[in-house]
Amino acid sequence: MSEPTVAEATENIYASLRADNADIDAHIATLKAALAREGIKQAVFDPAKLAQSNRSGRKLMQAYFRQRGVSVTFSD
Repeated sequence: MSEPTVAEATENIYASLRADNADIDAHIATLKAALAREGIKQAVFDPAKLAQSNRSGRKLMQAYFRQRGVSVTFSD
């Protein structure tokens, strides 16, 4: 079984967010490992795919992920 890529881990997080944050911490840990394997410093999310794409929702997401060791940015 291969390790998930950053893109796959990001899609799992989108699915988790749509499912009322089901298993979000496990998906964040998977994303963190994928970022380390691929040598990427930040995860990039599309605000259009988020349930709360307003500024406060994005800041809350950044803070939550930062507490778990993942730096988040948003695409334009």
